[in-house]
Amino acid sequence: MNIIKLFKNLNKKDFIYLIATIILIVTQVFLELKMPDYMSEVTRLSQTPGSNMSDILTNGFYMLLCALGSLVILIVTGYLTANIAASFSKNTRKKIFDKVENLSLSEVKKFKTSSLITRTTNDITQLQMLFAMGTIFMIKSPVTAVWAVLKILDKSWEWSMATAVGVVILLITIFSIMFVVSPRFKKIQKLTDNMNGVTRENLTGIRVIRAFNAEEYQEDKFSEVNMDLTENNLFVQKTFSLMNPMMNMIMHGLTLSIYVIGALLINNSTMIDKLNIFSNMVVFSSYGMQVIMSFLMLALIFMLMPRASVSAERINEVLETDISIKEGNVNKVDKNKAGTIEFKNVDFRYPDGEEDMLSDISFEVKKGETVAFIGSTGAGKTTLVNLIPRFYDVTKGEVLVDGINVKDYKEELLHNIIAYVPQKAVMFDGSIKYNISYGKSNNKKVTNKEIEEVIKIAQAKHFVEKMDKKYDSHIAQGGTNISGGQKQRLSIARAILRNPEIYIFDDTFSALDYKTDATLRKELKKYVKDATLLIVAQRIGTIMNADKIIVLEDGKIVGMGKHEELLKNCEVYKQIALSQLSKEEL
Repeated sequence: MNIIKLFKNLNKKDFIYLIATIILIVTQVFLELKMPDYMSEVTRLSQTPGSNMSDILTNGFYMLLCALGSLVILIVTGYLTANIAASFSKNTRKKIFDKVENLSLSEVKKFKTSSLITRTTNDITQLQMLFAMGTIFMIKSPVTAVWAVLKILDKSWEWSMATAVGVVILLITIFSIMFVVSPRFKKIQKLTDNMNGVTRENLTGIRVIRAFNAEEYQEDKFSEVNMDLTENNLFVQKTFSLMNPMMNMIMHGLTLSIYVIGALLINNSTMIDKLNIFSNMVVFSSYGMQVIMSFLMLALIFMLMPRASVSAERINEVLETDISIKEGNVNKVDKNKAGTIEFKNVDFRYPDGEEDMLSDISFEVKKGETVAFIGSTGAGKTTLVNLIPRFYDVTKGEVLVDGINVKDYKEELLHNIIAYVPQKAVMFDGSIKYNISYGKSNNKKVTNKEIEEVIKIAQAKHFVEKMDKKYDSHIAQGGTNISGGQKQRLSIARAILRNPEIYIFDDTFSALDYKTDATLRKELKKYVKDATLLIVAQRIGTIMNADKIIVLEDGKIVGMGKHEELLKNCEVYKQIALSQLSKEEL
């Protein structure tokens, strides 16, 4: 059922190929089942005195034509099914990727990154194998079985009974093996998720692992997951290995049974019937093998089907996930309210949280203001600013941007209004120019002059121009070949290039020295002019000159005002300030 749901990922061309495949396979079955008839005729003619050699050669020639036609059709159907499978994989991968792009952060966390990678790669590969190999077998097997049975029904009930017994034993074997291995397939895919997770953790945390001499611990951790996966795969493969000897035993046993029964029938028949029985035995032997082979092909499908079914279920789980953050319809803003933000009695709780992370948050930000957020670790600063670009939806209350509830916006418009620089600077695999160009809205072309200007404002020009290829220098995925401060400055440059109404800097200046921090903010203020700035920071020096400082403690606003006011009226702010600077400096 899960696999059938994914058929909608086939396009019109794939369905045309599928129909052509069905027609060709039926033709192939006809040719293959016609060959025993010609073989029977050759046998009869060769045993009949006075037969013409030309008649024998003619029937032999027709047999060769059938074999050649079957071979050509097999090649063509292989090509068509490979195209169907590749197209299906491409379309499904794209759908999963697009779906994940639209999932909220809470939904991504629910699946885990490693699991989403496995579903986009390994799970789709399982389905591609089923489509590539299974399409032919699933069509050919039942057609061959039914057609072959119809051709042999009137030959001999003894032979038919022997064939039926062989089929029953074959089916019992197949279903017994499936019953044993099916539960293991779901476990194998989950263990693959775990292995990807441990590998990813090891690669991203390689510096910490080496710094703490934890290589042996990580190796043991990986070995445990790897061994679990290996043992499950070995169990499945060992169980499936019983299939081959069982198939051979059934096929050879059926052939032997047909010839033993044939010998008895010939022995008990009259001279006139002996040749006819012998001819029928040759034909029946061929058709009997066709019946067994058709069920053998089904057995191969049954080997692929359970794992593919588990993979289909996991893929459908992603594709059918209800997106909690629904897009609004607003695609225009009131220019008179541009750059304004308002929180109205906002409460927020994470989807899996037991208590509110933010409680009764209310404040207004006017156009062009610089508003800073400060508080102890875990106070809710990052959570608060994450509600503005709508990475999460509020549990209660409203967040207004340009006078409109963020829930009512078209996502593209909302994100074009805002430039967001996260705590952890994100760099993509590519050149410096490529990474900065991410900041341009509406896919507008970026000029070298713009790149140079924003890099200069972000105080990154000094180190960029020292690099071998300057603005075309390569940045590794995650920015592993540059320092934390350099990554932060490049991510700030990316945001500046966006030239939005609202900037959100989430503890973005923490890796910068005080001089660079002060110079950057000074140059930034000159450049952004009337834009609204929201700054999450731990340093008092970074936010002292803000138009408004909001102090958070345990998810609540405990102070709001300018630096001087808060020093007098807010004990939490005063304690944070005195822990960093002396009274004279403050």
